[in-house]
Amino acid sequence: MESTSFREELAALSDVFMRNEQQQDNDEEGLRVSQTLVCDIQNTLLANSQSFFPYFMLVAFEGGSIIRALLLLLSSPILFLLDYELKLRAMVFITFCGLKVKDMEGISRAVLPKFYLKNLNPKVFEVWASTGNRVVFTSVPRVMVEGFLKEYLGVGDVVGTELHTVRQYFTGLVCGPGLVVKHRAIKEFFGEKKPDVGIGSSSPRDHLFLSLCKEAYVVNSTEDNNIKAGANSAIMRRDKYPKPLVFHDGRLAFLPTPLATLSMFMWLPPGIILAIFRLFVGIFLPYKMAIFLATLSGVRIRVKGLNHSGTEGGKKGHVLYVCTHRTLLDPVFLSTSLGKPLTAVTYSLSKMSEFIAPIRTVRLTRDRKQDGDLVVCPEGTTCREPYLLRFSSLFAELTNEIVPVAMDTEVTMFYGTTASGLKCLDPIFFLMNPRPIYYIQVLGKVPRELTCAGGKSSFEVANYIQRQLGDALGFECTNLTRKDKYKMLAGNEGVVLQDKRRRP
Repeated sequence: MESTSFREELAALSDVFMRNEQQQDNDEEGLRVSQTLVCDIQNTLLANSQSFFPYFMLVAFEGGSIIRALLLLLSSPILFLLDYELKLRAMVFITFCGLKVKDMEGISRAVLPKFYLKNLNPKVFEVWASTGNRVVFTSVPRVMVEGFLKEYLGVGDVVGTELHTVRQYFTGLVCGPGLVVKHRAIKEFFGEKKPDVGIGSSSPRDHLFLSLCKEAYVVNSTEDNNIKAGANSAIMRRDKYPKPLVFHDGRLAFLPTPLATLSMFMWLPPGIILAIFRLFVGIFLPYKMAIFLATLSGVRIRVKGLNHSGTEGGKKGHVLYVCTHRTLLDPVFLSTSLGKPLTAVTYSLSKMSEFIAPIRTVRLTRDRKQDGDLVVCPEGTTCREPYLLRFSSLFAELTNEIVPVAMDTEVTMFYGTTASGLKCLDPIFFLMNPRPIYYIQVLGKVPRELTCAGGKSSFEVANYIQRQLGDALGFECTNLTRKDKYKMLAGNEGVVLQDKRRRP
């Protein structure tokens, strides 16, 4: 009897304790919302960023040129010998001298966020997200980080090094007093007040900065080492991103550290030759021979569901293949995998891309009976991330013989897509990867009752196929469109203007 009473009392005390603990956590969370947090992006918000060299390299390569990127790489041994301030000034000069302000704005909006998000320190972000007001103080150029911090992390103010400009061009020099010194900048920004929370690294440069905060946290070097080693618990997962990353631009698919960048430049000469070889193999050789030589050269094609190709039963074998859109080569790899010619229905394609395409390309206004088997990508544009854009419903009105095809790619060095660069080079960049992978999954033919012939509207058919392909790939379906992508990444609607004198 006593033991039962004791257990009940213990359970009651446990409930009270849990309620008090929850209340305390809620109270602390409520207090945090009203607090102001200050920190640096370098080596604090971003893990493993003692050197900001990779991000300067991204600006030099994507916003400048391959020559500028090579100069920055060649300077890296000298940079290693310089102190922090001289190193930063040297990287600023090489990266920004003669660079257009407009180009830098595009890089900060479309290229850098992907790499920043991937390298966020999850432990620091946990404290960061619990506060209501956030201010970042950094010696890194403000133009490199402000867009990301305000758009993705909800920063109120960014105090960073200002760069000198002349007529919308950077001179490569630092404005005014020079590089931002964090403890001085905090005194100027807050005056006599002290920020509530400060997060810094173990670097001596952060000691004075943290001493000015009411509450200070130091990033654990062990956590940083875990991130260097690639520990799963220390990497910011995609579902934990503060804002979904659907679109990004740029050619580089890796973080360009000095060693990784050196490897890229060493690979470029054989990579270009290999890309041309792969391109000619796809254009001129029969399907089986093309697959054999492509595999021999390092291209890996993973195909599922060829027995569901769905050509049986269609009138004269005329089938519409509806694909997810990862690169301009989607129809080519599908045609090669199926071992039969297909005609690609395009939305907007450059003349150069049409010229080098090993399969026919037509506009949606052509006669399907004349073109035979068709392949269409109803998203209208490529998307690199695990999302599907809204499907245009026009394809559903072409035929009732529809076969969905889930396609995905994997690259290690270069992206084979671009929104602001030369699209005619997209296939070349994709084929320059040492071992690119193409995943192709042919799903079963859409049942007739789920097509327009079965009474469904074209919008219902498009949405059904989008969901089916999303489930097959594990991608999230969105309502975003081609126009949304190009307005965000390139500031235009992404339409290649055609010669008005040319007949349709």
